Amino acid sequence: MTDVPTTPNNTTPNQTETENLTVSEYEQVKTIDLKNLVIAGILTWFVPGLGHYYQGRMTKAILFFLCVVPTFWVGCVLGSGADTGFARNVYYSWRVQDKRLFFIPQVCLGMAAIPAGLQAIRINNGHPPLLGSFMAPPQIEEGDRTGVPPTLTEIVRKRHFLFELGTYITVIAGLMNLLVIFDAIDGPLVYRPEKKEEKENDNNSETGK
Repeated sequence: MTDVPTTPNNTTPNQTETENLTVSEYEQVKTIDLKNLVIAGILTWFVPGLGHYYQGRMTKAILFFLCVVPTFWVGCVLGSGADTGFARNVYYSWRVQDKRLFFIPQVCLGMAAIPAGLQAIRINNGHPPLLGSFMAPPQIEEGDRTGVPPTLTEIVRKRHFLFELGTYITVIAGLMNLLVIFDAIDGPLVYRPEKKEEKENDNNSETGK
C-alpha cells in the first residue's frame, strides 16, 4: 500500500487530495492544521474570523469578518438615536418586566456581549453606565434604577420599526457568528471518497458470477 502522510487529528483534508483515496487512506490524510480548537473557538466568539486567522485560514477570516461585523453594526445603528443613545437594542436584562431573550443570540458575537454585560453589571451595582447610555438597559418606567433613561416604551416609540428591525439584524449577526464558531472548531466541509474497497468487492462478485 502506498505510504500516506499523516498529521495531528485536528486537521481536515481537501477534495483534491482525497478524491482518489480509499476510505482508510482518507482517514489518515490531513492537510489543514486547525491548531487548538478551544482557542480557535474563543477567538472566533470574541471577533468573527479571528479564530480562522489564528488557524492560518486567511480567506475565511476576512470573509467572515466582513460579513458578520458590518451586519451587526448596521443593526446597532438602526437601534440608535440622538435622543435615545447608541445601540439601545443590544442590552442585557433579566428583569421581571423585561427578560431580554434577544440577547442570547446577540451574545454569540462577543464584542456585543462584553459592553452590554458590563453596563448591566454597573447599573445593578448602583454605578453610572460607561460611555453614556451605550448598550445600557433602558428603564422599564420613569425612575427605574435598574435602567437608563429613556424608558423602553419611549425608545420604541421614537425609533418606530427601526428598533425592532435593528434588533433582528443583530440577532442574525449573532447566529451567523455561531456558525462561524462551528466552522473554526470543526473545520470545513470536505469531499469524502466513496467506499472503493466495497465497490471493488461488489465488482469482483459480479465478475465471479
